Amino acid sequence: MDYDALEDKLKQLKIEDFIWLIYIFIIFLSWYSNNLERKYYIYNDLESKDKYRKIIIFIFSILIIVYLYFLKDSYDDLQNLNKCDTNKKKNLIFLSFVASLLIVISGFIFLYIAVKDEDLNVELAFS
Repeated sequence: MDYDALEDKLKQLKIEDFIWLIYIFIIFLSWYSNNLERKYYIYNDLESKDKYRKIIIFIFSILIIVYLYFLKDSYDDLQNLNKCDTNKKKNLIFLSFVASLLIVISGFIFLYIAVKDEDLNVELAFS
């Protein structure tokens, strides 16, 4: 690995470290939103319901940004393939791009559901 490639890889890992911190924040925010949802169902607390929905919308908005970063990264990997790369590498990078694209699509669908489902009828799960 030449110096520029190593520098790029270390920069990418630094960004991914930051993304892990975002995920940790989202975990705590999700835990809090679950408590608000529970409070709404047990006590019919409409303020908790409203806070829960706003937090879920915020979470999915942040996740879409993260997912878009990984989609761009996968796309860049796809664009950087060359003729000398093995078919296995080409196929795996292509599949990684397709998987990233599907995750972005699912993120937008979940965000749409979170915005439209005012009655909390649909359980949203994300990774």
